[in-house]
Amino acid sequence: MAMAQNKSSIVSINVGVVLDMDRWFGKMGLSCISMALSDFYSIDGSNYKTRLVLHTRDSKKDVVGAAAAALDLLKNVEVEAIIGPISSMQADFLINLGQKLQVPIISFSATSPSISSFRNQYFVRTTHNDSSQVKPISSIIQSFGWRQIVPIYIDNQFGEGIIPFLADALEEINTRIPYRSVISEFATSDQIKSELLKLMNMQTRVFIVHMPISLGSNLFAMAKEIGMMSEGFVWIVTDAMANQLNSMDASVIESMEGVIGVKPYVPKSKKVEDFTQRWKMKFREENPRIVDVELDVYGLWAYDSATALAMAVEKSRISGAFFRKPNVSGNATDLEAVGVSRDGPKLLQAILNTTFKGLSGDFQLVDGQLQSPPYQIINVIGNGAKEIGFWTRENGIVRKLNSRRGYSVSKENFGSIVWPGDTTSVPKGWVIPTNGKKLKIGVPVKDGFTEFVKVTRDLTTNTTKVTGYCIDVFDAVMEALPYYVPYEYVPFAAPDGKSAGDYNELVYQVFLGNFDVVVGDTTIVSNRSQFVDFTLPYTESGVTMMVPIKHDNRDNTWVFLKPLTWDLWLTSFCSFVFIGFVIWLLEHRVNEDFRGPFWHQVGMIFWFSFSTMVFAQKERIVSNLARFVLIIWFLVVLILTQSYTASLTSMLTVEKLQPTVKDVKELLKSKDYVGYQPGSFVVGLLRKMDFDEDRLKAYNTPEECVDLLAKGSSNGGIAAVFDEIPYVKLFLANYCLKFTTIGPTYKTDGFGFAFPIGSPLVPDVSRAVLNVTEGEKMVQIERAWFSESTCSDSSTSLSSNSLGLDSFWGLFVLAVIAAVLALVIFLTKFIHEHWHIIRRSNLSLRERTRILARKFDSKDYSCHTFKKSELRDVLADSTHDLDCSRSPHGNLSSLPSPRTTGPPSPSNSSHTDHMLHIPGEEGASPLRVENVAVRAQEMIVVKSAVDTNAGH
Repeated sequence: MAMAQNKSSIVSINVGVVLDMDRWFGKMGLSCISMALSDFYSIDGSNYKTRLVLHTRDSKKDVVGAAAAALDLLKNVEVEAIIGPISSMQADFLINLGQKLQVPIISFSATSPSISSFRNQYFVRTTHNDSSQVKPISSIIQSFGWRQIVPIYIDNQFGEGIIPFLADALEEINTRIPYRSVISEFATSDQIKSELLKLMNMQTRVFIVHMPISLGSNLFAMAKEIGMMSEGFVWIVTDAMANQLNSMDASVIESMEGVIGVKPYVPKSKKVEDFTQRWKMKFREENPRIVDVELDVYGLWAYDSATALAMAVEKSRISGAFFRKPNVSGNATDLEAVGVSRDGPKLLQAILNTTFKGLSGDFQLVDGQLQSPPYQIINVIGNGAKEIGFWTRENGIVRKLNSRRGYSVSKENFGSIVWPGDTTSVPKGWVIPTNGKKLKIGVPVKDGFTEFVKVTRDLTTNTTKVTGYCIDVFDAVMEALPYYVPYEYVPFAAPDGKSAGDYNELVYQVFLGNFDVVVGDTTIVSNRSQFVDFTLPYTESGVTMMVPIKHDNRDNTWVFLKPLTWDLWLTSFCSFVFIGFVIWLLEHRVNEDFRGPFWHQVGMIFWFSFSTMVFAQKERIVSNLARFVLIIWFLVVLILTQSYTASLTSMLTVEKLQPTVKDVKELLKSKDYVGYQPGSFVVGLLRKMDFDEDRLKAYNTPEECVDLLAKGSSNGGIAAVFDEIPYVKLFLANYCLKFTTIGPTYKTDGFGFAFPIGSPLVPDVSRAVLNVTEGEKMVQIERAWFSESTCSDSSTSLSSNSLGLDSFWGLFVLAVIAAVLALVIFLTKFIHEHWHIIRRSNLSLRERTRILARKFDSKDYSCHTFKKSELRDVLADSTHDLDCSRSPHGNLSSLPSPRTTGPPSPSNSSHTDHMLHIPGEEGASPLRVENVAVRAQEMIVVKSAVDTNAGH
């Protein structure tokens, strides 16, 4: 009785199921929904107060059929929710019904981003939005560096919904979509084959397939048949096919060998394995004619959707009340007669707040749809698919889940991949079309500077020949590519053979698709790069000003000062004075040549130092420290004088040339005429520099430019020319004695080849440009078109030849170090010899300084030079005294004889006490006159002996 009463209290909730019952996909979904409810109520089902009652309807594989089935469920059964339908097209109408009648529409397979819960709150997507897989796909493309892809998708709401999101994701990684291949869902095999042949004749070889399995199987069968599953092709499938690979025929799997796919990752668990086994047994019992079926993620989502709905119904405790009927007249339509669910809002909130651990992973709805999990990246090999990596929002491409290595899209994170054609080499992603179509190379038509590009038309044979420096460079670059690229040159000319436009218009033809490439003297500038992609430049870059030069033969009185800069002159003068002072300091105490009156010594300092400049000094140097300083200083003087002589000689012998215009400001101020090449971007640069429009004159040939410059601005010509460096260098090669470049160089990126934006050829051609420009081939091309000029570079005469301090400062530093080192040694020795004076505490600092100064000013008799001079002085004095003693008036004969005993006589005390001092011996004991006489006599003997020896 208790069980009967419990059953009688259970509320039955009607739920509709709209699926394609004739397809195995619908059968799989219905069986999973039924098993989910059975499992839910079998576990503690006695405590549940509600029961879901399923009412199934067949959508008949049609949008109208799905709408009719849903309308029947809502009107006649008054279901509280609908699970289904299968496709996004069917769901688009159903969710509008759900919104109007407040009945939740729960779909586990409608993935198109075009239907959203933002606009229809009663639409609950228990699967993933297709937009969530564009990031994994773009990461794969970024990993391998492919720059162009072609999406192939079905022509319906499901196929088109992903394209805007895919385009945005590819744009972020600088990848283009040059073509979109749209295939009707009713396309025949011939129609599919025709579209694939069109793709085969394109350059791009990377294709992204987004379509259901029914159409995708036929697509890959046709692709294999025509050879598009061979080496060089890349095929990436979305989860629409990757999720159902297990249910495909073996022949279809075989045709997809090498395909890469992405699909939501479902964690492996014992619960999933058990359910899979039970489902297979149940499905085979219900559908014995269907063999080799495999459960996919859509079945797991169907199971989790039914479980979530049952949990939400139980949680909300809805009563299954009848719909509120509207007040309508008897002529109302069936749709207008359908009421509004009373329990719908409560049930919707319960579904959105339901979370649990489902078979497919964590069931959690965010913004009305299932939260996106990590994606599994697979590679179709043999009869199945192999896992080669994962993509997560936090880490990008990873080999294993739960990686903590930071975000990365490196291709090294993939496992081994087998590409179409059974190769492991990563496809380049593009090739030259196989239909033999040649690239149309647009070249400019011009009258002057034909060394760069020259178009010659033969009227008899009606053929055109294109030659020139730029043409030879492009030919060499294309030969350097690792593959063959057929191309032909097409002049950008009007019917009369003249140029059809300027360079900007020529480059724009690539954007319009009239040319595949533009080759010529085309400068890389910013406004052109908005329409094309340039390769790396192959010439020198920049725009410069060229002006005539005039001869300047005027004498310059002060030309002798120009070889050295003012800072070098000043440094040299100070160094001469400093070295002279150091030498005087080291020689003053030991050398008579550096002694004498004050002004004589000052003059000696300046004389000696500047005499070393011409090595004319005659003063003896006796100090080793002074000799050491002079050795270093002579080296400095020698190098400095030789450099000065060479620079002055160059200034006096080289002809001096001066430009007629000093800078751009002078041109703007004088409002002179300036010249430019027509069709060049330089005219725009001149306008930006504030040159008046009526002051600009165009020239077509170098000869015309020479004529305009020769006339001058006042005679109908021009004062200066603004042009790119390659043209100017070619011009100066023949006219360097008449013209020169002046002023700053305005930066540009040189000449480059223009390709369509995103062209896969650009990276390879740029690498080939580097190979050619760095090799001997470029030298040969330049030598062939630009013969070496016999002119000397006139620009050197306009630059300063003055020598600066930066060229000699090392020598001056070396000389100063030597002088300072010698001074330190000298002062150390001097202080050491007179340390007893410094230590005397009874003297003030001023007195000690005065005594030391007097000591320094006196002769150093310990030096060997003064020992000889002292001997000479004593001999001279003694001889003089002896001569005086012999004379009648000599003082020596009048001196009293010394007494041996007794005190001296007072009358003679002044004579006997008279003292004599030997010159140069300050502080020595005084000598009496008698001793001087004796010493003089000894000196005479010594001198006689010396003279005798000298005679011998």
